[in-house]
Amino acid sequence: MRSEKASIKQATAVPAPLARRIIERCRAQFSEADLNLLSMVLTEPVEYVDHEVFQKQNIETILFGGVAVRAPESTRFEETFVDGFDFSGITEETSLTTAQEILLFQRYNYARMRLVQMIDQLTPDTPFDYICEMLAWAHRAMDARSQLARANLPLVLAMAKRTRLNGLDFNELISEGNFALLRSVDKFDCSRGFKFSTYSCRAILKSFSRVAMRTSRYRGQFPTEFDPTLEKSDFIDRKRTDIEGQCVAEIREILRDNRADLNEVEQTVIRERFALDATTLPAKPKTLEQVGEMIGVTKERVRQIQNKALQKIRTTLEETLAA
Repeated sequence: MRSEKASIKQATAVPAPLARRIIERCRAQFSEADLNLLSMVLTEPVEYVDHEVFQKQNIETILFGGVAVRAPESTRFEETFVDGFDFSGITEETSLTTAQEILLFQRYNYARMRLVQMIDQLTPDTPFDYICEMLAWAHRAMDARSQLARANLPLVLAMAKRTRLNGLDFNELISEGNFALLRSVDKFDCSRGFKFSTYSCRAILKSFSRVAMRTSRYRGQFPTEFDPTLEKSDFIDRKRTDIEGQCVAEIREILRDNRADLNEVEQTVIRERFALDATTLPAKPKTLEQVGEMIGVTKERVRQIQNKALQKIRTTLEETLAA
């Protein structure tokens, strides 16, 4: 049985000066999407999983249903897929057969193999049309990769729902699982006879374990649990307290200077009802009945005196603000 490492081949790294030179040459002719793909191809490692079927002479007909046709200086092949070869309509609800899955993986890795071969032949004088053809194979590889990932996305959700790891953020699990799915597409060798779902589910579950370990380390460094009260600002409460304190201070000044022309009974009622002379906290204001017993009147009469005194104080305050 072949080892997994032996089946994966990689392109030699493109020297940074050569990559920059090629990108600058093509900047005016390529769209932004093509420039981004070209930059990724030239600056990131490109690898493929080898397969014995790639040595056949008519391999492109076998994999793509026809000979590759590309207009001059076009960065995409004009695909002429027939039934059984067209996977452009794949959605998350699509269920691939074993034969379809193998065909897509062979397409993906053959396109990457051609890309690796072309990258190895790059020179400072590489013709522009050669770079366009290289991008066309890159587009073919990315299309096959997207189709495989889209058809298997439900695996991530299924594994996330089945996992027994508690206290983990569900969105973080899904994100990590998606990355694991894409890595699985890049590394899977369809010639070994296993289904991709078997391989990718193990990789997804391993990624969930990494999330759990990372979360555990984080909680070890920050053991404090979330406290909702720490997220609530007390600015409004503090502002209200400051305003009330200012009002009490202003009323005390009015009573001290008698700017509201209150008689002795009215002053006594206000001071006792609102505990303005209190020296200890919290202040305990007296009830209407308690104040009535002090000045010898009923609590209803105390309420009348209080309202009249408050009206005088309110008028004085309004005059002070208007001045």
